[in-house]
Amino acid sequence: MTDGGGDGESAGGEQDREPDPSDSLRTFGAVAQALREHAGYSRAEFAELVRYSKHTVASVELGRRLADEAYVERSEELLGNTGALRKSSKYVTRGRGDVGLAAWFRQWARLERVTVSLYTYECRLVPGLLQSEGYARALFENRLPLLTEEQTEAQIEARLERQRMLHDRPTVPFHFIVEESVFRRRLGGRDVLRGQLDLLLELTAPPNVMLQVMPTETEFHACMDGPVRLLETLEGRRLAYSEGQENGRLISDRKEVRLLQQRYDTLRSQALNPQDSRGLLERLRGEL
Repeated sequence: MTDGGGDGESAGGEQDREPDPSDSLRTFGAVAQALREHAGYSRAEFAELVRYSKHTVASVELGRRLADEAYVERSEELLGNTGALRKSSKYVTRGRGDVGLAAWFRQWARLERVTVSLYTYECRLVPGLLQSEGYARALFENRLPLLTEEQTEAQIEARLERQRMLHDRPTVPFHFIVEESVFRRRLGGRDVLRGQLDLLLELTAPPNVMLQVMPTETEFHACMDGPVRLLETLEGRRLAYSEGQENGRLISDRKEVRLLQQRYDTLRSQALNPQDSRGLLERLRGEL
């Protein structure tokens, strides 16, 4: 398989280093861990009580993941409502940069953060921006060569960090076309797929996030050469990106980008419209 998620998030994680007082994620995580241990909870016990996975708790405590509001509030309730986590969380900055991203994908990831529009066609798997944590974990656990737990967590965090763009940039159109077969593949099992379909229905509810499903039975297909992404910069420049086995390519040639845009536009007319696509996802969800 490719990078285990179609987003160039490689096996490379951050090297071990001494804690940096300016690293707010690590500082917050260390405080959270100390409070948990002082209260006498193991990570597994605490995870069950705050209704997050053990992996998530570990990622927060090791400074690899930004704790969301629900995590902070539930933790406070369990740890005595000292206010330490609630107050310190206001000063946490993500600051994760390109950790967990493959070298060949980093330039595209930076462009994504400032794009005025993003279009994605995927035929292999659920696009990284739409992946649930369970689905992403299943991808990385199937990756060869095998990843360490720390590498896996770094990549999952990078994926979920990128996904926040969908919420943080409500005026930017994010458009996806994905093959129907991708949603029928039970990667990770029935429960993982069920959670993935639930997330897809949630993420595509806002008007700026559109998903079209390409039916398996269609007789016409304008993009048989593989997955592609397209974006437009603030300056009006159009760029494309394609990815394969352990590599990715940023495409800036105007003629090539124009050709890929033409294929994508044609594919939009061949795929199910967003409303019918949601209906298909709901039917698939009901079959599980």
